[in-house]
This record gives sequence, structure tokens and C-alpha cells, in this order.
Amino acid sequence: MDQIAVKINDLTFFYTPDEEDETPRDVLSGVRLEIEKGSFVAVLGHNGSGKSTLARHLNALLLPRGGTVTVFGMDTRDEELTLEIRRRVGMVFQNPDNQIVSNVVEEDVAFAPENLGVPTPEIRSRVDEALKTVGMYEFRTHAPHLLSGGQKQRIAIAGVLAMRPECVVFDEPTAMLDPRGRRDVMNIIRRMKNELGSTVVLITHHMEEAAMADRVIVMSDGSVKMDGAPKEIFTRVRELEDLGLTVPRTTRLMYELRERGVDVPLDTLTVEECAQALACHFKAG
Repeated sequence: MDQIAVKINDLTFFYTPDEEDETPRDVLSGVRLEIEKGSFVAVLGHNGSGKSTLARHLNALLLPRGGTVTVFGMDTRDEELTLEIRRRVGMVFQNPDNQIVSNVVEEDVAFAPENLGVPTPEIRSRVDEALKTVGMYEFRTHAPHLLSGGQKQRIAIAGVLAMRPECVVFDEPTAMLDPRGRRDVMNIIRRMKNELGSTVVLITHHMEEAAMADRVIVMSDGSVKMDGAPKEIFTRVRELEDLGLTVPRTTRLMYELRERGVDVPLDTLTVEECAQALACHFKAG
């Protein structure tokens, strides 16, 4: 049984020139990736690196100019497969207001399943389950526009979950949220991966969010520059800085200590790991 959810082969994409700019602008150039089913992959990159453009290729919102994107064995260029691809790969965007279409929370969450032709009793079950998953069931009869930004984002996620996708792509879903809202969304993402077995692709510029993933992909100038486990990627501090990126605060602390001659490990991503490593060092010293 194929364990690959997404296969990208020599993907090239550029936006069509407008009247002001007659030169085609390459956004993606020769990207090659495979994403395993059930994995949690974070994609990092500075603004203009191509990470959001890549995300939009995963459910056929954008189509390759060159190369191929295959999702669960389906070529995104095949128009007859577009609906099925979007059913199996859901997307959550940066601004939840762009995804909310109804005046009542439960109606909004039901919108996508209704358009997929899901039977009414099944829709009711899916809506309730999705709202409970994101912790918004008690708000099911509320008006979305009266909710906070974090609550709106949870409603947008519930709307995608109600489609029962196998993969969910989050395109900077916490960029407009306060720390509590970011924490809530990341908890939902981890629950989706750990409890629902979903394949999760997170586009983010928050290093602490990327550190929670199984795998980190770093993009710059439309191509993949690094690809590996978070502990491996974030030890490459200077390389990341050269790409205009930072590292998690825990890694930065350890890096600064090492620069001052303190023999501590760099691969401590969580506060707990960092504290334990420091305690061991000073105890040994």
C-alpha cells in the first residue's frame, strides 16, 4: 500500500506577467518532495520564498507550469479529479474571514459537506464532531462575526474537518492571532495528527510552531534548501540566518552559550529539554 500522500516532481510555477511587469516571475523552480501519509510537515521560509505558492498546489488551487503534483495518486492537472482532490486535501488560510460564508456557526461548518452531497443525517454528525474537535461545540448557534479571531479560525478548521479530508494544509493559520489563539490552533493541529491520523502540512514563519512538526522543510527563492527533522534543521543556526530566518528561542539560547564556550547541546527545542540540559551541565560542572 502506497504510504505517500503527496509527490512533487520538478515543480515549476510562475505568475503570468501583468501590464506593469512583462517579465515572468519564477516562484517555484524544480521543487521535488514527498510527504508521507500521517506525517506532520512544517514548511518554513521568508516572505517571497514560495512556501504559500507551494501550499496552493497541494489541492489544485494552482496548477504546475512545469513538473507534476500527485496527491493520493491523483495528478492535480486532471480537471476531472479536482473535486476529489479538494475533498481529500482541505486548506485553512491565514484569514478565517475569507472562509466563513454563513451567519450561523453550525451552518458554516455544514457548508462544504452539503456541497459534496453528503446526506443530511451524516452532515449533522460531521458538524457536531468537527465542532467538538476544535472546542467550539457550545458556539454552534452563534454568529461567526461576533467571535474572536482565534475562535473564527477554529470554526474555519472545523469547516475543513467536516469534509473528512485525509490531508489538511494550513497556510500560516496563526499569523493574525494572539499568543493564546496560536496556542489553541497548534493544539488542534497536534490532535489532528496524533488522534485522527491526518496528514498535516503547516506553512509558518513561527519557529516554535515548526519545532512541533515531524519534519521541517526550509524554502528560499522558490526551491528547497533544507529538509529534515526539527532537531537537525535548527542546529544549523548560521545557515538559517543566511536565509533570513531565525531559530527557536531555546536553540538561540544554547547557541549563544556555546559561542561563549559553554558545552551545551544545540538540539534542545522545548523549554523542558533546554532546562534539563542546563541543569545537567551545571550539575556536572
